[in-house]
Amino acid sequence: MRFLYAGLGLCCVALAAIGIVLPLLPTVPFLLLAAFFFANSSDRLHNWIVAHNVFGPMILDWRERGAIRPGAKKAATVSIAAVFGLSLLLGVPGHVLGVQAVVLTAVLTFIWTRPNG
Repeated sequence: MRFLYAGLGLCCVALAAIGIVLPLLPTVPFLLLAAFFFANSSDRLHNWIVAHNVFGPMILDWRERGAIRPGAKKAATVSIAAVFGLSLLLGVPGHVLGVQAVVLTAVLTFIWTRPNG
């Protein structure tokens, strides 16, 4: 299971990096998901991330109750809206916008269906 969580964390970091380079994906939600996955992959990473002032309480809520704090949900939503708006402004092709809309809707649905932390 630890390897699975580490792999999912690396995938989220890669998606966040793509979001930094290309305006196709937001970075904040994928960095949050990466932090959650990394916290489950290694005790050393878990202790380091849990000690963080922002990520620590969110990860503890996540592990105990599957909860995400409302502030993190709002930041993820703003990040997603900004990226999608930028894609529209830049004239990204329709088929790319369609895929982007499906991925971003899935991420938002996952985030907003978690209980509030």
